Amino acid sequence: MEAAELWVGFVGAGRMAGGLVRGLLQAGKVPASNVLASAPSDKNLDAWRELGCRTTHCNLEVVHRSTLVFLATKPHVLPGVLEEIRPAVGSHHIVVSLVAGVTIQTLQRLLPPSTKVLRIMPNLPCVVQAGAMVFSRGTNAGDVEAALLQNLLSSCGLCEEVPEPYIDIHTGLSGSGVAYVYLFAEALAEGAVKMGMPGALASRIAAQTLLGAAKMLLETGEHPAKLRGDVCTPGGTTIYALHQLEKGALRATVMDAVEAATNRACDMAKD
Repeated sequence: MEAAELWVGFVGAGRMAGGLVRGLLQAGKVPASNVLASAPSDKNLDAWRELGCRTTHCNLEVVHRSTLVFLATKPHVLPGVLEEIRPAVGSHHIVVSLVAGVTIQTLQRLLPPSTKVLRIMPNLPCVVQAGAMVFSRGTNAGDVEAALLQNLLSSCGLCEEVPEPYIDIHTGLSGSGVAYVYLFAEALAEGAVKMGMPGALASRIAAQTLLGAAKMLLETGEHPAKLRGDVCTPGGTTIYALHQLEKGALRATVMDAVEAATNRACDMAKD
C-alpha cells in the first residue's frame, strides 16, 4: 500500500504514540494529512496539530476515517474504548494495540470476530526513532498486515515479529530495560563526579560511552563477552573495575531485574 493511500488513526495521543507518528512522518511513511488522532482533551493533541496531523475528541471518528488504527490508551481505559468503537470496526481495518498487559486473545474477544489484530510493544527511545519494538499477530492478521506494520515501524527503530509470550520478556528486557541503562549511566557519571569531573561533562561522556558500546554490539555482531574481553589488558584498569562489579553481583542483579519486570508484565496480563 502506497503512503498516500494509507489512512492511519491513533486512539490515544500520549508520548509513545507521538513518538511513533514522528518516526512515520520523518521517514515519509505516511503524509501528516493522512493521520488522525483522538484524545479526551487538547492537552496532547496540540503537538499533533503542530506536526500537521488531524485531531478529534471522538474515537469513533478515528475508526471511521482510518484503515490502520493504533490503540494507545491506558490499560484500564481500553475495555471501554473497545466497547465504544466495536460497532465501527470492519474487516478492512487493521487494529494494532500498544496497550501494556492486554493480550491478543482479549483484544479479539472484545472486537468483531473477523478483525485483523496485532499487538506491539515499543520502548521509550521510539520517541527519538531509536526504539526496540516487537509485535505479534492475531488469528486474522496475515503476512500482508505483518509486513505493513514492520515496514512502518522500522522508521522508529528495530522492529521484530515474535511469538506473543516474548512480548512480556521484551518488557523486562527493553521496555523497562531503558530505565536500567539510565540508572547505570547515572552511576557512571556520579563515579566520575566523585573523582573530580564536572557533572554535566561526566553525563555527556557516560551517554556517549553507552551509545558507542551499543553501536559496536550491533555493527560487529560480536558477543558482549568478546568485546568486554577486548577492553581488558592484564593488570590494567578495566579488569580491576570489572572485579568490583562482579563483587557487587551486577550480572546477577540485572538478570533478576529482567525476571522481576517480566513476571510483573505476565501478572498484569492476568489481571
